[in-house]
Amino acid sequence: MKQATALPLQQRLQRQQALAQRLRLPVALAAGLGCGFLIMCAVSSEPLRAFLTLLTGALPRLHWGAGEGWQLTRLVRFGAVIEDAITLTLLGLAVAIPFRARQFSLGADGQLFLGALAATVVSLYLPGPWFVVLSLSMLAACASGFLWGALPGLLKTRFQANEIVTTLMLNMVAVQAYRWLVSGWLRDPAGGFIVTPFLPASLQLPVLLVHTNVTVMLLALPLLVWISWLLLMRTTLGYEIRVVGQSAAFALQAGLPVQRTVWLSMGAGGVLAALAGMHISHGLLKRLPVDLPAGLGYEGLLVALLARCEPRAVPWAALMYAYLRTGALAMERSTDVSREVVLVIQALVILFLVAERMQPALAGGWLRWRARRVAGGRHDA
Repeated sequence: MKQATALPLQQRLQRQQALAQRLRLPVALAAGLGCGFLIMCAVSSEPLRAFLTLLTGALPRLHWGAGEGWQLTRLVRFGAVIEDAITLTLLGLAVAIPFRARQFSLGADGQLFLGALAATVVSLYLPGPWFVVLSLSMLAACASGFLWGALPGLLKTRFQANEIVTTLMLNMVAVQAYRWLVSGWLRDPAGGFIVTPFLPASLQLPVLLVHTNVTVMLLALPLLVWISWLLLMRTTLGYEIRVVGQSAAFALQAGLPVQRTVWLSMGAGGVLAALAGMHISHGLLKRLPVDLPAGLGYEGLLVALLARCEPRAVPWAALMYAYLRTGALAMERSTDVSREVVLVIQALVILFLVAERMQPALAGGWLRWRARRVAGGRHDA
């Protein structure tokens, strides 16, 4: 009888924990937006309008024209959200996989640059049918990302080099090598500024949404997310990654190949970051400028933190991040609130997510304070 009673209770607790995990990001987002609205009230003369613009500025709008009828406008903004979300999802996955092995890799930026560079070189200089060249471009990007990701892992396992330092330094090497090659060997003399030639039209990723750069990478994204989840949860390597992330000492005692797991996890993350670079070169820009902005890899880090390094949650975190960023641009153009307020909101969301783990400690402290207060009141009486 006790076992029958305990079983439903355990099931209820498991359901409550699963529900809490699903509501974690929405609750943190709502709390961050609420604090952001209070900040807007302090700095803006029209806070409600600015807040609504932030929430709706990235959405397409159905517009009625007298001579044209109903038209869907602002597709460019909506396309920008999808374009950014694709890149951020790939970068978030690139960070999440080594993080699950407790490897704090910050090298997604350099892997992105080298992946874009390798794919562009193959597409510009290798002759052949488009499907062969495009496949080889993707393989070149993946190979460069894997090697550049695995290198700091090997440095850590062989020479105990800190992966945070090595990945940051390798980022600088990759970015400078990229700029040197684009401004020299790959430069288009007729470009007007320092840029590579346009990729052949047959090698550019096909566009899915007119007037945007939303490409077929959107269709490949669910497959890549599923493969990442499958790698972590249904393969031997994924089991080793998770065990090493929970306790490297236990994994070593259990006979797991800890060193191999470390550099393989970082190499696998590099593959996804390189695919993000190919998405930029072959889908968004169609060529590579010398001033391609650095720092996208760190945004992928934020996305991975928002998703708690869960591959299936990364696309939703990336979509939220991209949506807020595009809404911030619309808010800045049409109201008196700058987009820096959105950076504050994003920081608050991450802080609320981190603070979730403090809730049990805070609750225990509050109960102890109440118990002492009640005991003190009885003593005074």
